[in-house]
Amino acid sequence: MVTALYSHSACLRHDTGDGHPECPERLQAVLARLETEEFMWLDRREAPEAGLDQIARVHPEAHIQHILGSIPESGRGRSLSYIDGDTVVSPGSREAALRAAGAVCAAVDAVMAGEVRNAFCAVRPPGHHAEPEQAMGFCLFNNVAIGALQARARWGIRRVAVIDFDVHHGNGTQASFNDDPDLFYISTHQWPLYPGTGRPSERGCANNILNLPLRPYAGSQEFRAAASESLLPMLRAFRPELVMISAGFDGHARDPLAQLNLQDDDYAWITERLLAVADETAQGRVVSTLEGGYDLAALASATAAHVRALMLG
Repeated sequence: MVTALYSHSACLRHDTGDGHPECPERLQAVLARLETEEFMWLDRREAPEAGLDQIARVHPEAHIQHILGSIPESGRGRSLSYIDGDTVVSPGSREAALRAAGAVCAAVDAVMAGEVRNAFCAVRPPGHHAEPEQAMGFCLFNNVAIGALQARARWGIRRVAVIDFDVHHGNGTQASFNDDPDLFYISTHQWPLYPGTGRPSERGCANNILNLPLRPYAGSQEFRAAASESLLPMLRAFRPELVMISAGFDGHARDPLAQLNLQDDDYAWITERLLAVADETAQGRVVSTLEGGYDLAALASATAAHVRALMLG
């Protein structure tokens, strides 16, 4: 079976304004790299819009309406509204956010149905900072958490794991999973750094949260040690029925927003090992979605390494 690629041009119309790091050019760089010959066998699929009922499994209805109501209905060029100091919406943001969440739900459905082996969602806005009742950190809705609950609601599985290797801690996913022992959130991230969460002492209701902070300027050796000694053994012990990945590439050595020193090979390495665990416990089922990454060249090359590993897995 093949790897599916979910995306949609609407995600390019989420305008964050001049100079904002979470810009449409990020997705353009990723998609251009995935158009090259080595990725010709990707099963390319249009991301549908998520239904509000799917989003409401994570976010209360009043909060959903608040976010959607904050989006300008019209305006040429940059007609922007601010959710918080760094989270911006424009007239194109409504469809982009719905398709970003919808991509992950559709990818979950395709993987669970056995249509494809695994999937990567090349979408924006990202999602892992979005808490159930707070949009923040460039994120509107928590795409990966919405996808995890889609797997439960439609496919009846219980145990879903999200592995997040974005350089920033996914406070929103942690908040969404914290009180459910059958949802496992694992994060490697730089510490200290935005958003200030992700301490090892944050363990969830049943040790279902695993935070593995890395010091500034840590690189391949520290990242791989944390994965080999803690992340992978605990993931195996959890025995997920579906493995999901919050694939942020801002831990790359060239990224301007943080100070880790990961390389493309590190993203291929961790992807290969997550696929191996999925083969053992989840019939190989893996769904990955794009989070951060703000150096365009590094983002494109690291994403290519990740998707290449998914295709070969």
